Amino acid sequence: MSTIAIIGAGIGGLTAAALLQRRGHDVHVYEQAKQFARVGAGIQQSANAMRVLRAIGLEERLRSIAFQPASWNNREWDTGTVKYELPLGEVFEQRYGAPYLLLHRGDLHAALFSAVDPARVHLDMQLTGLESLPDGVNLRFANGHECRADAVIGADGVHSLIREWMLGREEPRFTGRVAYRTTFKASLLGGYAIDDCTKWWGPDRHIVIYYITPNRDEVYFVTSLPEPEWRNESWSARGDLGQLRAAFAGFHPQVQAVLEACPEVYKWALYERDPLPQWSKGRVALLGDACHPMVPYMAQGAATAIEDAAVLARCLDEAGEAAIPRAFQRFEATRKARASEIQLTSHRNQWMSKPTAADWVYGYDAWTMPLADVA
Repeated sequence: MSTIAIIGAGIGGLTAAALLQRRGHDVHVYEQAKQFARVGAGIQQSANAMRVLRAIGLEERLRSIAFQPASWNNREWDTGTVKYELPLGEVFEQRYGAPYLLLHRGDLHAALFSAVDPARVHLDMQLTGLESLPDGVNLRFANGHECRADAVIGADGVHSLIREWMLGREEPRFTGRVAYRTTFKASLLGGYAIDDCTKWWGPDRHIVIYYITPNRDEVYFVTSLPEPEWRNESWSARGDLGQLRAAFAGFHPQVQAVLEACPEVYKWALYERDPLPQWSKGRVALLGDACHPMVPYMAQGAATAIEDAAVLARCLDEAGEAAIPRAFQRFEATRKARASEIQLTSHRNQWMSKPTAADWVYGYDAWTMPLADVA
């Protein structure tokens, strides 16, 4: 089996590591952070992602710590009139064969980390360079460490160094919008009842609110609104609660109650890229946000990275060490059209604003999707 280096220990990188280790590959994950931080963020895991997580053995753990909503409501920002309601819960699970779960992003990350050999996850490893050769890839890190792998997977996010090496330097495009987000204890609502999961659609802004624990004791929200002067992409930057509340003045009482109850908020600028012309080069391939970063308006960013990991594992299953470049080409050919379509659909921000055909997203099965033929 191959020696595989994965750059980045986010959700996509850890999913790939878990799947490839289970297939007998010698996998090492290199993460530039010195430690994993539990950021205050929720995440949605739809059936297309859950099928992959089921194969890693994480489904029951995630069910036990996640909230399974009855529906995803889409409401007018002020009146609360329902624009479209997507049935979830048992109806969704019967249709797609896997659940729709809402949970803390840190809990999903911790579950994935538990599925990987911890001795093969190396923190404080900032990649500074790589050299791709016909029979392997040499990697160099800021701390002086050097290593060689048969293949490299760049799961290093929107500012990917691997992508820069492959395609040249190109800054991501600032959307002119920012997202405020936080998690907080539902007890701070003082008994005020809110929906299971709702996106409140305003004229030029929106807010998504949902529970992230099975007993409804923790709430998450995330917004999108125009702030063209603020470009900080940090997940740890604090936002101003007064400014946030003013931005959603006039929204429905449920929104007002949530914003009044939250004790703190974080803020990050939203960046995106156009679909890339190339995902792989020789023995190096990109995965997740490194090759298809997207705004979070479909809740599919992590899900598409998880899908990537499954398809990539399948392609490598069918390739010997000498055929790794072809396996990566096959992965790209299989995944590129779908990921690009989700990127562009997210950019338009109309998903679920009206009756929506969703089977193409949630019905996708990374384990049975035919792999593309490449020369």
